[in-house]
Amino acid sequence: MATTADFKNGLCLEYNNGLYTIVEFQHVKPGKGPAFVRTKLKSLTTGKVVENTFSAGHKITTARIERRPHQFLYKDDLGYHFMDSSTFEQAVVNEDLIENTGLIKDGQEVDILYHAEEEKIIGLELPAFVELVITYTEPGIKGDTATNATKPATLETGAEIQVPLFINEGDKIKIDTRTNSYSERVKE
Repeated sequence: MATTADFKNGLCLEYNNGLYTIVEFQHVKPGKGPAFVRTKLKSLTTGKVVENTFSAGHKITTARIERRPHQFLYKDDLGYHFMDSSTFEQAVVNEDLIENTGLIKDGQEVDILYHAEEEKIIGLELPAFVELVITYTEPGIKGDTATNATKPATLETGAEIQVPLFINEGDKIKIDTRTNSYSERVKE
């Protein structure tokens, strides 16, 4: 058990018969009336973000979430197959639980989130940045630029993202997995 004083971003809690993580919270002490905590909670099962207000000192049940390192093996009609890096056991993750599936390549290291009490997979976290090679993009035309001009590019995983005009086919780029956007070109 924990109280609203223990709130921090990323804390996992049981709420309305589901698992939620705190995305944002704000402790409010109005001049008149009792203090309360305004929160934004993200459901770990559906991905929906809901707003909720807890009165200060409200008791909540925290959930224990474990992050275990896994390596991506392959994808088939059952889902995405990963191997635990320490025990070498295989785990299958449903596509619904993965954000930015187009950024996962063979051998990619990821963290799979497990609900510790039930040993159930509840999500998957990619590293903050991944490095991928561009397999196809139109050549950038010099002088055809305004500010921040971009063009579509296809990555080695088949995903398509927007990149600056100076990026060419065969370039290795760094991609931010949280926003699914180009970050920088990797020097080799």
